[in-house]
Amino acid sequence: MRTQETFPVTPGARLAAARIASVDALRGFSLLGILVVNIAFLASGYRMAGLAEPAFDSSLDWGVRWVVTLFLENKFYLLFSFLFGYSFTLQVGSAERQGRPFGPMFLRRLAGLFLLGLAHAVLLFPGDILTTYAAVGLALLIFRRIRPRTAVLLAVALTLLLALGFVLLAVLAMTGLDMSGTVADGSAEAAASDTALGGGFWQIVSEHLRKLSLIIVLRVLFQGPAVLAACLIGLAVGKLGVLGDLSRHTGTLRKLQWTGFTAGLAGAFFYTLSAWSGAVGKFWGEAVDLVTAPLLAAAYGATFLRLLPHLPRLGRLLAAPGRMALSNYLAQSLICSLIFTGYGLALVDQVSPALEVLMALGIFALQVVYSRWWLKRHRYGPVEWLLRFLTYWRKPAARA
Repeated sequence: MRTQETFPVTPGARLAAARIASVDALRGFSLLGILVVNIAFLASGYRMAGLAEPAFDSSLDWGVRWVVTLFLENKFYLLFSFLFGYSFTLQVGSAERQGRPFGPMFLRRLAGLFLLGLAHAVLLFPGDILTTYAAVGLALLIFRRIRPRTAVLLAVALTLLLALGFVLLAVLAMTGLDMSGTVADGSAEAAASDTALGGGFWQIVSEHLRKLSLIIVLRVLFQGPAVLAACLIGLAVGKLGVLGDLSRHTGTLRKLQWTGFTAGLAGAFFYTLSAWSGAVGKFWGEAVDLVTAPLLAAAYGATFLRLLPHLPRLGRLLAAPGRMALSNYLAQSLICSLIFTGYGLALVDQVSPALEVLMALGIFALQVVYSRWWLKRHRYGPVEWLLRFLTYWRKPAARA
């Protein structure tokens, strides 16, 4: 059982437990950032269409949008993807120690992840990333024997190619490319989306399916490779065992902080300036952000890991939701759907950006409390238990 409260006997086991706890805490930290970003897209069809909600135009509203876009957007899903790649190496190592064939188990796990993601996208949030992880997992399975240096070089190459792709889109948009048929069709598209999301079950599902049909090409061409690049970095770090003894890599963590908080923040500022400036500006901003967002995400991760030994209580609080991150990720969408869509209160486009952030913090605080309560009684989160059953094709132990 992975907890910080129960200490193993041997020094090596202590080191392994600390490593797992730090990864769980970092995963919980990433989950909070993802929620603060995603809640805006769950709360309004305008945000999903790439527009600001017209009902909220005060200085406070714009200040919150800028802060979230500058510091959070496109950073925390990369950090989470890095952890997906890192955890992949732990799963491979566990299978080898147990003498189990890894491929069939992992394929069953990916199939389960894909089905969960598909249900999530159709029923709750078309911005789902689980299906992307399932597809990227196939690539990790193919690349599992890749050398760390090769994995990093491949991640860099993917990132640069994606950035060039957005540069090409920007150039095409400057020449008058027709951008209709995408999610960002404008205010009419957003208003129609709000109406559908505030309706009944079938209206909501139909709207989610429609959005999926519009964004699937962009997801396959752009988000998938970006996630794969972050996963490859995680794969390399896992192979090198860097997170096993962070004290040996303090210099590297410092360099990540300096680079991320300079080049990363500069790129994030440019991205934020361009985020509300039309198609051409958005494409240029995306091109820059693809290169610099990973640097800022790395700086966040490095800073968090360096501070964690000095903030053990915070680490324990974040490790609990991090241990059952899949359950909490899906629960976040469910809770927000009950608040914002016709599934529940139908408050779509009626909540200000500032209140959205406060609601996100409140939801995550509840998840911290619930996760700690649940894990005192169970070894795995509810969805983690299901995915583990699909992976090993036998009933896991339920009790802690």
